[in-house]
Amino acid sequence: METKTQPKTQEANPMKKQRMNGSEAVIQSLLHEGVDLLFGYPGGAIMPVYDALYHYNDKLHHVLVRHEQGAIHAAQGYARVTGKVGVSFVTSGPGATNAVTGIADAMVDSTPLVVISGQVAAPLLGTDAFQETDVVGITQPITKWNYQVKRAEEIPEAIAKAFYIARTGRPGPVVLDITKDAQFGMLDFTYSKDVKIRSYKPSKPVKKDSVAEAVRLINLSKKPLALIGQGVILGGAENELKTFLEKTGIPAAWTLLGLSALPSDHPLNVGMLGMHGNYGPNVKTNESDLIIAIGMRFDDRVTGNVQKYATNAKVIHLEIDPAEINKIIFADVPVVGNVKESLPMITEMAAEKNHDEWVKEFRACDKIEDQKIIQPELYPAKEGLTMGEVVRRVTEVYNDDAILVTDVGQQQMMASRYFKFKNTRSVVTSGGLGTMGFGLPAALGAQLGQPERPVCCFVGDGGIQMTIQELGTIWQTKAPVKIILLNNNYLGMVRQWQELFFDRRYASTLLENPDFQTISKGYHIESSIVDDRSELDAAIKKMVEHDGPYLLEVKVEKEGNVFPMVPTGASVSDIRLE
Repeated sequence: METKTQPKTQEANPMKKQRMNGSEAVIQSLLHEGVDLLFGYPGGAIMPVYDALYHYNDKLHHVLVRHEQGAIHAAQGYARVTGKVGVSFVTSGPGATNAVTGIADAMVDSTPLVVISGQVAAPLLGTDAFQETDVVGITQPITKWNYQVKRAEEIPEAIAKAFYIARTGRPGPVVLDITKDAQFGMLDFTYSKDVKIRSYKPSKPVKKDSVAEAVRLINLSKKPLALIGQGVILGGAENELKTFLEKTGIPAAWTLLGLSALPSDHPLNVGMLGMHGNYGPNVKTNESDLIIAIGMRFDDRVTGNVQKYATNAKVIHLEIDPAEINKIIFADVPVVGNVKESLPMITEMAAEKNHDEWVKEFRACDKIEDQKIIQPELYPAKEGLTMGEVVRRVTEVYNDDAILVTDVGQQQMMASRYFKFKNTRSVVTSGGLGTMGFGLPAALGAQLGQPERPVCCFVGDGGIQMTIQELGTIWQTKAPVKIILLNNNYLGMVRQWQELFFDRRYASTLLENPDFQTISKGYHIESSIVDDRSELDAAIKKMVEHDGPYLLEVKVEKEGNVFPMVPTGASVSDIRLE
């Protein structure tokens, strides 16, 4: 017989047993984990949990998204800017499968999430019951851990394990699939965060001999280059990074997800790595005699042709996940452990040096890139508006102190190249999976996670239409997200490749777009449209000053390209400037 949730007047004491059903145990467990905000979409198999949530809405705020993919991306945005675990509720069947893209995205980008899905009652498992899917089987390859809960008594321990696994070591998503009868079943509730999992070792002690060997190579190096990844941010090691760089004088370049770990104007910041990164750090990679990879995984977008990567360099790899060591690039000195622990150990023993002449070589490359690419993009002489100049003007208005959220495509690369940062945890973008549709819901989550900071969401006309319904969520929450739609009527990044490598055969990339202004109005969100340079500054000012969400649509040149560019399969030294 189904038992209805009874409201409780106070939270349960973790050391004192309380009789309750499984659904309330879910809510109480989240409260014990410090969760105060979650994203989700109700349905039949998760309905008992939502009924329990109804009695706790003063302690646990739920954001009703318009699609389950939006729930996961919003939780990702929240997690990325706060450092907390993002939480989502989805129902069984299509609810859970709609969440798969976001879960996969979180796995690749090491974003800590706990996704709780409802499931049909245990006796119905395997019968192809209404809205039954094998959530555990589907999500096993794209989660750090997943588990199906079939008994109410399992819920507190399963949730404690889920949060522990999601946030420790290399973070990632966890899925708990809870059957409906477990949600109704009764248990004596207690909760403990003291989780011990014999087979799970989230971080290993840093080996002193590895540190010593790393220091020896650093002290001997004439042309060292540090590569900064998201591991610095996830480990909270931004200050340790600055101390290390400033003592050793080593120039540092960043990956897409490492952006904002080091302030944009730091004198040792030499730019972005990768396919559309800066000229200097790409070219100089193969002139360096020592690569110090800090919390990054040598993604193919960074390395290009691995057979021609860092050909003159020894490699030191600081990484919390042993599976990443030697996976793509051989590490002469692996330093396994949290960079917040390993970096200070290296800094303490390293010699105080400067590499001024080496840094000057990067600045010489900057001048070449500035003349050929940056100035024409940011200060164009041509009539059409460029993506880069829009990004530049927006970041200047915010004094380089806003949170940047992007979708995926040309606007992502342009924003990453030209937006500037003073503070860490200021970038939310889809890196490894490259998920179009990520931007809008992720910006919502970021804004709710950091309500005191401005959030600028750059989207393209292709990506925004994949999750455009989340404008409804933004309106309902009144989150003051500033959405900058760079509209070129193309799937721009695909079109660029077709131009460069497929003889301008623009197969299925021209977009016949809707009237975004009308759509925005339909969602009660203020908006404006700009297609002339003379109107841009005033439109940006109006957007910034508006108290609430705002959509600024900018018509940009149709066939603008993102350069520099390392063609697929090429060496980073073969980076193209045009």
